[in-house]
Amino acid sequence: MKIKPAAGALGAEISGIDLTGELRAEDYRAIRAMLVEHEVIFFRNQDVTPAQQHALASSFGPLQTHPAYATVEGFPEITILESTADKPSKIECWHSDMTFRQHPPMGTVLRSKVIPEKGGDTLWSSMTSAYDGLSAQMQTFLAELTAVHDFSYGFKESLAEQGGAERLARAVADNPPVHHPVIRTHPESGKKVIFVNPLFTTHIVGLPAAESRAILEFLYQHNTTPEFTCRFAWEANCIAIWDNRSTQHKPVNDYFPAYRCLERIVIDGDKPY
Repeated sequence: MKIKPAAGALGAEISGIDLTGELRAEDYRAIRAMLVEHEVIFFRNQDVTPAQQHALASSFGPLQTHPAYATVEGFPEITILESTADKPSKIECWHSDMTFRQHPPMGTVLRSKVIPEKGGDTLWSSMTSAYDGLSAQMQTFLAELTAVHDFSYGFKESLAEQGGAERLARAVADNPPVHHPVIRTHPESGKKVIFVNPLFTTHIVGLPAAESRAILEFLYQHNTTPEFTCRFAWEANCIAIWDNRSTQHKPVNDYFPAYRCLERIVIDGDKPY
């Protein structure tokens, strides 16, 4: 396998491996090691089947399902992320996947099916680099803080649509607000990372509302400092795997009304600490 760094802070494009073939245990170990090191890794020209994508994701551990998206037939863990002219994507802001759960995903495997002729890139940002970019005083201040993450907050637009509250009623009931540390420890690298995001984080526990908003807004802006980010231009049959514990990502929705379709699997994680 050959590794080409995507940017200074994170990201690497991997070549020299065929994910449609029979992968060995050492291949899976190498992919996991690259993921922890580079935080997001990319593979091009990988026309995998749902079963092969499922096997790749399963090499990291048990898989999660998502309560709000359609899935691939026969594979309930593979969610379909479609954006059409009639129903364009609503996700515009930076986020980590599914932090509204007690055990947010450790990682995500995303496969591109249909890509617009132009646009539709995705950005990632390293929360490891973002933490390292804070002053020692700010790191100390944030270390003991806890924040609330809420499914209903992240899906408020969908819930406000006609029939949305009924469609998502079970998901809301099954996913009450949860508390996570503002600064978490990566369980494999041991590094500290910032763990709040504007999609699901509602407030910091124990602080007045104005102070909570000010701190979160500062972190949201700081987290997306260009030097902490990388950008990937999709083609059909690409695979991106990212470490959901130490990154955030954002789609660039600059391709409407063109059609875009990706298929995603999220890998079960542990409780942040």
